[in-house]
Amino acid sequence: MKYDVKNIQLAREGRLRIEWAAQSMPVLNRICQRFAKQKPLASVKLAACLHVTTETAALMQTLAAGGASVALCASNPLSTQDDVAASLVKHDRIPVFAIKGENHKTYYSHINAVLDTRPHFTMDDGADLVSTLHSERQALADKVRGGTEETTTGIIRLRSMAADGVLKYPIIAVNDARTKHFFDNRYGTGQSTIDGFIRATNRLVAGTRFVVCGYGWCGRGIAMRARGMGATVIVTEIDPLPALEAVMDGFTVMPIGEAAAIGDFFCTVTGNINVVRKEHFRRMKDGAIVANSGHFNVELDLPGLVSLAKSRRQIRPFVEEFTLKNGRRVSVLGEGRLINLAAAEGHPSSVMDMSFANQALSIEYMATLKKPLAKDVYPVPEAIDQQIAREKLAAMGVVIDQLTPEQKKYLASWELGT
Repeated sequence: MKYDVKNIQLAREGRLRIEWAAQSMPVLNRICQRFAKQKPLASVKLAACLHVTTETAALMQTLAAGGASVALCASNPLSTQDDVAASLVKHDRIPVFAIKGENHKTYYSHINAVLDTRPHFTMDDGADLVSTLHSERQALADKVRGGTEETTTGIIRLRSMAADGVLKYPIIAVNDARTKHFFDNRYGTGQSTIDGFIRATNRLVAGTRFVVCGYGWCGRGIAMRARGMGATVIVTEIDPLPALEAVMDGFTVMPIGEAAAIGDFFCTVTGNINVVRKEHFRRMKDGAIVANSGHFNVELDLPGLVSLAKSRRQIRPFVEEFTLKNGRRVSVLGEGRLINLAAAEGHPSSVMDMSFANQALSIEYMATLKKPLAKDVYPVPEAIDQQIAREKLAAMGVVIDQLTPEQKKYLASWELGT
């Protein structure tokens, strides 16, 4: 079996951490048990490009239990947990191609390694796998029956491909499931991003001005958690609706050009390019700390920052300090990559339980369809979303009401009124 991990001797430590995470993933565990009996993914080859974490390991084990032949690579150069990668190879016999800190060349060689398995389905987080398949490995695309996409950034890319008529197979937008983005994006990103800031810097959040660039579901979560830790939160936005929501939620909203001069912490989470630019870095006060929790590091204009700096140094793990020509110091965390995975461990397993349940059930749905879907981007079927919510509530010991026959009739009727 081919694989490329940092150190296979880390496997035992990784296995223990995977077991710990699985204890908080009851929905995926139930799916895994059913998959092991029914084998709905028998003879399926699947290429996955995801953050190689303990939670991802539980998903890979579930897919393998369902009969799939799985190969895994990282969806970000800094997001791999090397002990987890080693454990999947040694204990689960799953080919993994991922090393934390891998360079650009190695990153794409790993993507091509999983594509070499000639997959029937793809599972992506950011769409680098799909993009590589469409641009460099087009001969393989005709054999791909479908795929899934985990995150907002990837869905933006995929919908652009579909609109241009170049998408070669159907893809389910897992991120758009309510049991994914309502919880993973808000509570998962909120907690893990603040965790990344604190682990990297050991700075106090209380009493600071924390600037959140973007007020989507991820931005909502970060703003909520930063305020909960005592920060004054400033939100920057380009869309009037989430900007209005941020105001109504009690946050200060202003342009990034104004926020740049007063912020202590900055976090981008937009899915767009150059959100914090050269002119913003120039205005930042001495000691400002900047990070990104969006999928790609392009949200920060790092070349612009480099051009302003007279020196730079690695002052702590995952903290690079730039001294500007004006004498002020600006620190960038985790090379501008996902700070919650670069400096911390990513989302808690209990919230990834629902996200990866969506992944597993969406792949099962596509693999068992009698008539293939057209080449487009699709939502997670409502029945899957509802099933995951019900199972999560059951695992938490929460019981909810059910409609009475009278209530069902009322909701289906137009005659009944006052």
